[in-house]
Amino acid sequence: MSNNALFLEAKSYIPGGVNSPVRSFNAVGGNPFFTAKAKDHYLYDVEHNQYIDYVCSWGANIVGHANSYVCDKVSNTLANGLSFGTPTELEVSFAKEIIKLLPGIEKFRTVNSGTEATMTAIRLARGFTNKKYIIKFNGCYHGHSDSLLVKAGSGLATFKNPSSGGVPEEAIQHTFVLEYNNVEELKAAFEKYPNEIACVILEPFAGNMNLVRPTKEFVETLRQLCTEFKSVLIFDEVMTGFRVDLNCAQGLLNIKPDLTCLGKVIGGGMPLAGFGGRAEIMDCLAPLGSVYQAGTLSGNPLSVAAGLANLELIQKPGFYEHLNSMSYILTNGLSTLAKKHGIKFCSDYVGGMFGFYFCEILPQNMADMAKGNVEQFNAFFHKMLQSGVYFAPSMYEAGFVCATHDINAINKTLDLADNAFREIANKYNVT
Repeated sequence: MSNNALFLEAKSYIPGGVNSPVRSFNAVGGNPFFTAKAKDHYLYDVEHNQYIDYVCSWGANIVGHANSYVCDKVSNTLANGLSFGTPTELEVSFAKEIIKLLPGIEKFRTVNSGTEATMTAIRLARGFTNKKYIIKFNGCYHGHSDSLLVKAGSGLATFKNPSSGGVPEEAIQHTFVLEYNNVEELKAAFEKYPNEIACVILEPFAGNMNLVRPTKEFVETLRQLCTEFKSVLIFDEVMTGFRVDLNCAQGLLNIKPDLTCLGKVIGGGMPLAGFGGRAEIMDCLAPLGSVYQAGTLSGNPLSVAAGLANLELIQKPGFYEHLNSMSYILTNGLSTLAKKHGIKFCSDYVGGMFGFYFCEILPQNMADMAKGNVEQFNAFFHKMLQSGVYFAPSMYEAGFVCATHDINAINKTLDLADNAFREIANKYNVT
């Protein structure tokens, strides 16, 4: 069955034909392709087309698709059963490995998704501080729990509107949305509510408005304010965790959060996420404390086996040097080619995570991102896809390289991008 025929059939049985909205290609137009298999840095659709993959299961597959070592570990674990609903030795080994790699985490608990991790971390912060307000930043996505699905408002004290149907205003009335990288707004929030802010949750390198770096002043002020006002600083490293560096974003930024949420890479393509931090906070969780969280499949052995295998592979010498090198060559090459054709364009990367933007200067926040040329991005996306290169189907999503991306794949991508930029320049009369 063709991609289009399969999508048509899918829409009869699955809402929108997809099980996660961005897969629908609504942001870029057209219909999605359906993956039949994947290997290393390639996807193969049901029509046998091959794509160089820069989405990598939204960052999860950092060692490449169908890695034989990871698959063998999962297969060997599978022989013992799927899930038990009891503790396993694998869970203990996994927690120990996370704590070894991230000194800021003293205790760790696994869940099944990033949404579960962030949702529980916020509940835990409220239970620990006995405070009610939370702060998030416009353009940062922390899963689809009610209190985090909020549109930005025009004033600090103005309660926000839900950004999803089915979320009552009451569910988000204690959530403040501030501008990313805006130090003055952050200070004003703590001045206005010095004793009521339970936590601040942050993507330390934003990835859900494309890749946006925090300023040094912003993250240092954030850490200082949370310490001063006894609020919990939560780093949502579901995307950046072990993706940007072995010590994650907190290591690169030299900031120790109180709680850290992890996902994607720690499961290596299997459903696995988790959260951890200071022991005094984590011990507020049931069965020790009053903050409740549970999950039938939390810490299931197949996911944990995949996670442990991935954590082993990313510690091999030269792993992150390779990711940095491939990301640099790709992003620098794209910027050089766009400039050659007179297109307003810039790019950035950190570790195995990258962003490119159809605008003149690197964005600092969501407002800057919104100034990008959507038409040119969409045209570039489709021209590259038709040529066999798969970038994220939205200009608000970061991209990823994995361990198997090599210079041949990058150079092929750049050759195809040269043609795409040329066509875009001609179509939009760029001079």
